[in-house]
Amino acid sequence: MKAFSRARGWAATSMLLALWNTYGFAQGTAQAPSPSSLAVEAGSLPNAAPRHPYRFEFHARNGIPPFKWSLVSGDIPAGMKLGGDGALSGAAIASGTFHFTVQVTDTSQPPQTARREVELKVVPPLLLEWKDYAKVSGNRIDGKVQVSNGTEDDFDLTFVVLAVAEDGRATAIGYQRFPLRHGTTSFEIPFGETLPHGGYVVHVDTVAEVPEKDQIYRARLQTKERLQVVVGP
Repeated sequence: MKAFSRARGWAATSMLLALWNTYGFAQGTAQAPSPSSLAVEAGSLPNAAPRHPYRFEFHARNGIPPFKWSLVSGDIPAGMKLGGDGALSGAAIASGTFHFTVQVTDTSQPPQTARREVELKVVPPLLLEWKDYAKVSGNRIDGKVQVSNGTEDDFDLTFVVLAVAEDGRATAIGYQRFPLRHGTTSFEIPFGETLPHGGYVVHVDTVAEVPEKDQIYRARLQTKERLQVVVGP
């Protein structure tokens, strides 16, 4: 009976040693990872919008967790921060393009580090600009604007142009409603109409809706001066 117990004991010990070696252990310690194995996963950062909440999580590949993240060079937008968990979050105060380098450190012995230089663009979610400034041509006022969608969402866009006379009377000289796909830049929208004799200030308004997120963005342009239509009644 004792011989049988000893045989079972040797068999169990042999199995444990086989498993120990199979999973990469030697002399009671784990095999150290390759010094070059830790890396920051590639991929571009989505655009941020001024004064809108933003969150992006950096991820490491290989190495031994837990990981610690830090900013080693460059500047992130004011109003945002990089957490030790690799989350870039906050609300940027101003537009711009920002370049910075992040570093991740793992808990292997000795610790490994990896770095990656990244670019973050902070752009208005809805950008409205003059393409052709409003001007008088005979008895008409004509112009052209361009709109950009700086978000990751498609817009339901409404575009309205009013010419407001000195007596407060407003005449519509442009109107459109259409989907504006995410990432669209400098999409041109012309406008124009004949008007009675008089002076007019042109107001251009755009409203962009994202119904599924219950979000609305607005942008406005206005002529700096009153445009005089001198032809016509």
